[in-house]
Amino acid sequence: MSGPLHTQLCEKLGIEYPVVAFTHCKDVAVAVINAGGFAVLGEALHTPDQIAADIKWIKERIGGKPFGIDLVLPSSVPEEKSLEELLAMIPQEHRDFERMIAKKYNVPEPKIPPAIHVWGGLDHKRALDQLEVIFDERVPVFASGLGSPAFLLKRAHELGMQVWGLVGKPRQAKRQIEAGTDVIIAQGYDAAGHTGNIGTFSIVPQVVDICRPAGVPVIAAGGVTTGRHLAAALALGADGVWTGSLWLASRESDVNLPLKERLIEAETDDTVYSDCISGYTMRTTRSPWHDEWLSESAPEPLKPPLQSLLSANYIQGSLDYQRKDLMTEAAGQGIHYVKEMKPARQILSDIVEEALDVFDRFAAA
Repeated sequence: MSGPLHTQLCEKLGIEYPVVAFTHCKDVAVAVINAGGFAVLGEALHTPDQIAADIKWIKERIGGKPFGIDLVLPSSVPEEKSLEELLAMIPQEHRDFERMIAKKYNVPEPKIPPAIHVWGGLDHKRALDQLEVIFDERVPVFASGLGSPAFLLKRAHELGMQVWGLVGKPRQAKRQIEAGTDVIIAQGYDAAGHTGNIGTFSIVPQVVDICRPAGVPVIAAGGVTTGRHLAAALALGADGVWTGSLWLASRESDVNLPLKERLIEAETDDTVYSDCISGYTMRTTRSPWHDEWLSESAPEPLKPPLQSLLSANYIQGSLDYQRKDLMTEAAGQGIHYVKEMKPARQILSDIVEEALDVFDRFAAA
């Protein structure tokens, strides 16, 4: 393929379309890869054994095509702590506030242990144990969703792996370029999940200005859910887009049905930027948990990773009992355009078609 959508990122990965799907669902990843895009599977909530099994499952279904794995490499967490030790560090005041919320909204106790209990962001040891699997499997692309990957670049490159770094500030991009990161994801405030406070349209061109002299591709992230967003990102100088919220309500997604419905109903102002879920600033759909933490009676959210452990029962209980009124999910400001449950292949096709229409309009002007 040639034309306006064939970018440096396409060349680097051998893909047809410069659209990266970030997803926690293996089926979504495989569907996007086999449709001509690229996918990065978020594995920070899985044990090393689960990660190895997921990698094997994907490899068996994509015929040698490249794929990526995303983990978190936080610097502001303990070197090594057991789950019990971490839970014991939560102050009584915060436990009492969590229990008040549970009682007020009749939040059910989880049926299963919260997924966050194996999160790589709990301590350095967990993150490094997960990372060893990525090296053992020689995953084509490793993406760091939180924290700098600079310390692992030499080893990854020796194994023939690409390393991608996600940044929320231009100065972070400069440091990562100097360290040798292969691709930079410039993520704006519009984005789902952990993100900074600079808007997508502001950060992307600044990061492009830093990366272009070094020949390093830039991927634009933050609120990207349409072909118009893709065309705009390329116009800003990016080589592709990073999409996440777009796939949550896809037919292949393993997000449970009430939460998919909640996301389809959500509008831009239903997302909220807060540190009450994980202790890091994070964009998610608003819920009673957010409302209570925004109240004057709320204590200050805890530092990572303790706030994640504090919110875990609320989140897991809402999912286990399909309490749509309680649910929250990481979602970006582009969620307005997620309006139906479509196959991932169709979602990708629609984005590509719309972006090409944009370029055709300009060419005809």
